Amino acid sequence: MDGHDSEDPKQSTADMTAYVQNLLQQMQTRFQTMSDSIVTKIDEMGNRINELEQSINNLKGEMGVESSPSPVAPSKTKEDELKKEDSSA
Repeated sequence: MDGHDSEDPKQSTADMTAYVQNLLQQMQTRFQTMSDSIVTKIDEMGNRINELEQSINNLKGEMGVESSPSPVAPSKTKEDELKKEDSSA
């Protein structure tokens, strides 16, 4: 024959299983590294946004503008007023 014994198919399956497990482990490690990197970058962006917001508020304070505008009730539009007049007529 070609020199392969009766255990060759089982050995081949075991080798393939080990190869796939190794490959999956490498992929998991790479994905975890990428995930950690993404989370770190998001945290850095959040910190930069907070710093930018603080700088804007400081500039507003220097200019004498309120740093946090109070919520304003929505103003009535002409259409709202016309509807009210129509319903009362």
